[in-house]
Amino acid sequence: MAFFGVVASGAHVQQCAHLLRSGMQSSSCRSLHMTTRYAAKEYYDVVVVGGGAGGITMSARMKRKVGAGKVAVIEPSEVHYYQPIWTLVGGGAKQLASSARSTSSLIPTGVKWIKSEVKGFDPDKNCIRIDDGKEISYKYLIIALGLKLQYEKVKGLPEGFNYPKIGSNYSVKTVEKTWKALQDFKKGNAIFTFPNTPVKCAGAPQKIMYLAEEYLRKTGKRSDANVIFNTPLGVIFGVKKYADALLQIIKERDIQVNFKHNLIEVRADKQEAIFENMDNPGETKVFQYEMLHVTPPMGPPDVLVNSAVGDAAGWVDVDKDTLQHKKYPNVFGIGDCTNLPTSKTAAALDAFWLMSGTSVSTCLILVIILEIKPQIVILGFVLMATV
Repeated sequence: MAFFGVVASGAHVQQCAHLLRSGMQSSSCRSLHMTTRYAAKEYYDVVVVGGGAGGITMSARMKRKVGAGKVAVIEPSEVHYYQPIWTLVGGGAKQLASSARSTSSLIPTGVKWIKSEVKGFDPDKNCIRIDDGKEISYKYLIIALGLKLQYEKVKGLPEGFNYPKIGSNYSVKTVEKTWKALQDFKKGNAIFTFPNTPVKCAGAPQKIMYLAEEYLRKTGKRSDANVIFNTPLGVIFGVKKYADALLQIIKERDIQVNFKHNLIEVRADKQEAIFENMDNPGETKVFQYEMLHVTPPMGPPDVLVNSAVGDAAGWVDVDKDTLQHKKYPNVFGIGDCTNLPTSKTAAALDAFWLMSGTSVSTCLILVIILEIKPQIVILGFVLMATV
């Protein structure tokens, strides 16, 4: 959800592009799983599954490599959302409409947009089945499906969002409810949660908390508010250097952090959130809330679970150094849908920026630009695709 997720796609794009270029120039490295191009109703040299930031970027690059008309993107959504800005929408600093663009305006010229949902993968036959029963065949496949929000894994959700006082910056349907809950806050607990699953942009659940705390100060409500962060983890952040800095901020702002607390139920009609003690499974604690921000559990998209391209957990099974599928050499995966040993954000790529010579000040400037100017991000995709 953070801007870093966009940057990660850029680095993975370069890796993937290099591998595909090499593969198209020479097939001597390994035998590819190839069938004739007429095995399905439609054929493309490169098929990209997923029209998010990574998928659109890869489609532009691949069009430059193989030519117009030879690349297709499979994406059912007519609207593309720049999700990093939703933290600011939930905090009242931006409007939801500013995060939206039509998908058609972002698909590169010369790339075929297949407005459909993928229903199945058959990598042994180099084809994909889409939601009308039609099959799309390919020479190379790039999977960029992101991950799935799983609100239903918390008892009482998503129906609990029909009540006031509760929101979530992770969904277009609930992000504005976060701002409404913050505005309506009077007195009591303002609770922010973190899930016991992989999560895209692990910093986003804290970012909205800090924005909310500052808003409560500015509006004179902070003295009547208990700002609480409940996480199933045992640390506030995975890197000690940054964890120490965050803990100092938390102390200065008088924020209560409860480690090993996992949200398992929301009783929205009673404004109650129930958390399980991770150190003592089965033991629960009820928190009354005046405001609740939920970061949902997340997992791989359903179509990847138990598929030929997924691992045992449902993530695309790729080599961590090449992003190439471990079994099917003409299949690649990028972004959150893969089983890369990193968090689901390109913040894990900070070191890459620094090692490549990008200064810290430049990184900070990019942070500011990407958080407040989504149109610049789209321009960045176009520029990146021309490299």
